[in-house]
Amino acid sequence: MSKNLVIVESPAKAKTIQKYLGKDFEVKSSFGHIRDLPKKGMGIDLATFSPDYEVSADKKKLVTELKSAVKKAEMVWLASDEDREGEAIAWHLADELKLKPENRKRIVFHEITKNAILKAIENPRDIDQNLVNAQQARRVLDRIVGFEMSPVLWKKVKPGLSAGRVQSVAVRLVVEREKEIRQFTPKASFKLDGIFLNKSEQEIAAKLKKDFEKEEDAEKFLELARTTEFKVLNVETKPGTRSASAPFTTSTLQQEASSRLGYNVTNTMRLAQRLYEEGFITYMRTDSVNLSQEAIDGAKNQIISEYGAEYSAPRKYTTKSSSAQEAHEAIRPTDFSVKSIGDVQLSKLYQLIYRRTLASQMANAKIEKTVIEIGNATLPQHFEAQGEVIIFDGFLKAYGIVKTEDEDEESNEKLLPKVTVGEVLDYKKITATEKFTRPSARYTEAGLVRKLEELGIGRPSTYAPTIQTIQNREYVDKRELEPQIREVVKISLAKDKIKKEVLEDKFGGDKNKFVPTDIGEVVNDFLTNNFSEILDYGFTARVEESFDEIANGDQKWKEMMTDFYSKFHPRIEDVEENADRANGERLLGVDPKTGKNVYARIGRFGAMIQIGEQDDEEKPIFASLMAGQNIATIGLDDALELFKLPFELNDFEGQSVTIGVGRFGPYVKWGETYISIPKGEDPLSVDQKRAEEIIAEKKLADAPIATFKGEPITKGTGRFGPFIKYQSIFINVPKRYDFDNLSQSDINELVEAKLEKEANRYIQQWEKEKISLENGRWGPFIKFGKAMFKIPKKKDDTKYEADDLKEVSLDEVKKWITAQDPKAFAEKKKPAAKKPAAKKTTTSKKAPAKKPAAKK
Repeated sequence: MSKNLVIVESPAKAKTIQKYLGKDFEVKSSFGHIRDLPKKGMGIDLATFSPDYEVSADKKKLVTELKSAVKKAEMVWLASDEDREGEAIAWHLADELKLKPENRKRIVFHEITKNAILKAIENPRDIDQNLVNAQQARRVLDRIVGFEMSPVLWKKVKPGLSAGRVQSVAVRLVVEREKEIRQFTPKASFKLDGIFLNKSEQEIAAKLKKDFEKEEDAEKFLELARTTEFKVLNVETKPGTRSASAPFTTSTLQQEASSRLGYNVTNTMRLAQRLYEEGFITYMRTDSVNLSQEAIDGAKNQIISEYGAEYSAPRKYTTKSSSAQEAHEAIRPTDFSVKSIGDVQLSKLYQLIYRRTLASQMANAKIEKTVIEIGNATLPQHFEAQGEVIIFDGFLKAYGIVKTEDEDEESNEKLLPKVTVGEVLDYKKITATEKFTRPSARYTEAGLVRKLEELGIGRPSTYAPTIQTIQNREYVDKRELEPQIREVVKISLAKDKIKKEVLEDKFGGDKNKFVPTDIGEVVNDFLTNNFSEILDYGFTARVEESFDEIANGDQKWKEMMTDFYSKFHPRIEDVEENADRANGERLLGVDPKTGKNVYARIGRFGAMIQIGEQDDEEKPIFASLMAGQNIATIGLDDALELFKLPFELNDFEGQSVTIGVGRFGPYVKWGETYISIPKGEDPLSVDQKRAEEIIAEKKLADAPIATFKGEPITKGTGRFGPFIKYQSIFINVPKRYDFDNLSQSDINELVEAKLEKEANRYIQQWEKEKISLENGRWGPFIKFGKAMFKIPKKKDDTKYEADDLKEVSLDEVKKWITAQDPKAFAEKKKPAAKKPAAKKTTTSKKAPAKKPAAKK
């Protein structure tokens, strides 16, 4: 039996570490936190801010196993990650497993290599209570903010909403950027580009140094240029250098993986976690750019071996952020001799980290920048051509350059032909194009992480969860925005002739960028109006600084909580009592048919248009907005168009045809079949011919592709990806199959696997009552309708096995459900019959004034 028990937080990490330790060590995983604040209720004593931690139901068996293992071990080594979260995991383990100080040791390492693990074993320490308290302070403060602010949103905006200290600030950034874009007024100017030829007929592309505000000024310049002899007025050559960036921190890795690999933040962190746990890279949650001397030496040897001594330039980087604390080293490879690994996705991210680390220790690139001035003394402005030659590639040999989203796409840096001052050039073409200024770009995931870091909001461990949460809450999304079209003027001079044309310019379109949803905007506006301090960027950054001070032992966490709550709670009470309800309502104008007001607002089921008042005798009518429409920007004409839906067309093949808009967008309803109208197509433009085309396409897509035991197999693509359908069973098709060319053997394999799984799914099933006992991933459970319930233990405190449950009666199962949800089988009340509208009487409470009709 092993004398030493090592506890880490993940099975993958446990597997890697077990390889490096001998038979005297047993490595087990806690699968993350073994206990936390309760899922129901706040779980915090607001008088003392003491948290009431509990072991979650799915961890109870694990904790029992760990307690058993602890009894058999002489020493327990707590080896969770070295950041605050990891320290808290170690503290919870020590407390719950009742580990005595003399029988436990805390070890930390920022890479999972044999040397690092053995070195950690030789240098144990005790649990750092300051780091634990910093994590507790974050957990408790964020729980209080969420639990007290969210009910205010339920009451004042819409049930089911949530608020959070960092997530709400992240949403605010997205909303403010969107408002900035809406309010932006583009300014037009004419930019001139020229292509000139030297005596060798080599092209030189150049730009005029100044833009023209007016079309006539641009045209006048081209008239002047038509008869001008262009000369090289000046040639300036300057040496320059380019330096490599520092090694990766968490946020810079997320940003670079986005721009170079197209990975989202969550995917990047998932892959980085695997690379760390499998021993390929150092710890991936860090805001330090420091490299150990061992890493610097390892990189130096690899650079000299691979590229030569002239490429090596060892250097140390220092972290600018005063709050850098999550780990003591940048993200880097643990072994520079490993250039790639087997898994394709893992290898892409690993190679990015590998090349970035190598580049950070390589010599600067040497460049020669050339600027050529082209013009004539008779012209008011001159052209300028810029070019660059790389004299020595240095770090670029390993890493190269990728432009960021903020860099100018029209950069004119390229190789230029040799010219001399005074040399006459011919113009091949000079073009004046009308260009418009652009607003700030919407945030990508990586751009939002960069902004949060810039403002000091959040820490390496919180960026990815924050980005994920604001999308899960549906406060922001990354929907594709269709571009608008405007006319631009282009004037060209070629072969002594001036030609003017009007072109179409697409603008405002976007994809894979954050856009606030209607509910996101309404919630943000309500919170910023009523909780301005909590949503203040500076306040959120100061809270992070307080956590840092607690981690350093410079502040007591409960004192910090007392100070925060003494100001926060009174504000909650005030807003709950006095704030007006918020639904983003905008008066759009008057419906010409009825003379009633038309509003855009948030309703019970989302964004909608309303004609009429809530307290009118004749109830208002409603219409849902379509994808791409927004209550903050929709106009009266577009709003009224929505009331034309749904509309009927002629029957097709004996079945009715209807065009409408539903939860999942515009559709053609043919009989009882709903068929989505293709993305970007206006449902109001769908006529009889187009509807029949859409139905025909659906019929073709739904045609059987094969049979299984004489029954047809169809295929399609749904919300969760590609699938095949057998009878009423939908079967997901994994990526390892060629979905477009499924063979009969593929289909047989997929269907048989699904049928076997379904056969093992039900232990007992009562279809009429919609109740079943099913096998799940974590053991048997009860399903009632769409709700899931736990199966209680037997009288002897042991768990029911599947065979035991085959004998359980329906009445017994109903009792188990009722114990967890007393109202589960309560009869639903029938809606009361509508009473005739009674005359309103005045009460002491002031009623909202009825809105006057808008002026036509």
